[in-house]
Amino acid sequence: MTRLSVNINKIATIRNARGGNVPDVTKAAIDCETFGAEGITVHPRPDERHIRYADVREIRPLIRTEFNIEGNPTVSSFVDLVLEVVPDQVTLVPDGHDALTSNAGWDTVANRALLTDLCRTFKSKGIRTSIFIDPDPAMAEGAAACGADRVELYTADYAAGYPANRESAIARYLETAQAARAAGLGLNAGHDLSLENLAYFIDTIPWTDEVSIGHALISDALYLGLEKTIQAYLSQIRKK
Repeated sequence: MTRLSVNINKIATIRNARGGNVPDVTKAAIDCETFGAEGITVHPRPDERHIRYADVREIRPLIRTEFNIEGNPTVSSFVDLVLEVVPDQVTLVPDGHDALTSNAGWDTVANRALLTDLCRTFKSKGIRTSIFIDPDPAMAEGAAACGADRVELYTADYAAGYPANRESAIARYLETAQAARAAGLGLNAGHDLSLENLAYFIDTIPWTDEVSIGHALISDALYLGLEKTIQAYLSQIRKK
């Protein structure tokens, strides 16, 4: 069954815009779990413009479900943080320091040596390791060759194409998901998944292990409230 991991970066962005500790990011993480989330995702960046490294350290011992840390492992401080707090999962994302948000997956073939070393390092600490990839079967196969446990499909193109032609939008994702499964990899997905497009994605690729959703979910919570929003996303995942 697909798990919902709530990315709480946007809550930290609101806090940082004003200073102080409102909203309380740690309380939000706990509340998300209480309201039904099956995991918490954070994506700390070196400039700490949303989640701070201190937040990660504070949140880690309080998580009762799964804790997923995303980030760019070419930044040594990120690697050090992950090895320090030992999350359940680390997701390796090749985002530039000046990127507004994640905007591409890894080339797992060109970066095989780097990613193999990173997978070995994280897995030696018992951390499940996932590599963020574009919808390309070769990238899934490359991730398996690097020793990854899972891949996370970068779903921005699916979300962008969904309103016009959902079958066409998901076709390449289905091919890549099938390649990942054939290679023995677990499957995650994230980026721009929403109440509009989530159910079809899960219905088409039901072996998806986890979806990580932040921006759309927190935006919906402004109108519905956090608890009702999390339940609404869970309902989309569980739809038959």
